[in-house]
Amino acid sequence: MGSVPHPIMFSDDDPVLARVRRTALALPGATEAIAHGRPTFRCPKMFGMYGGGVKGGVRHDQSLIVVADPAEREALLADTRFFLPAYVGPYGWVGLCLDDATDWDEVGELLDAGFRQVAPKRAVAELDAK
Repeated sequence: MGSVPHPIMFSDDDPVLARVRRTALALPGATEAIAHGRPTFRCPKMFGMYGGGVKGGVRHDQSLIVVADPAEREALLADTRFFLPAYVGPYGWVGLCLDDATDWDEVGELLDAGFRQVAPKRAVAELDAK
């Protein structure tokens, strides 16, 4: 028996996703792929995901899941806007709920930091040259 495809858990016309997508895909060599029913951003490893939830708990469909800078992770998780995402949280990832009060500069910084954790040196060098 083959595996059952994961249900799609986002809407392509979500304006919040559109902003996340623009920011993530502006990074050198970044691509988007659907995984586990959600948009993920990669170079070539995953550095961000749109939407997620807390293990056994609340789903945050309008959120950004990123690989946190290890030096900032504890401070981020102490902020009530952030959460420990299911499955990837134990591996250094954090989630940020996105809403009308979202600081989009902060979203860009989080995606940048996540990108730098996983991207090849040449992609980081290209980013630094911008």
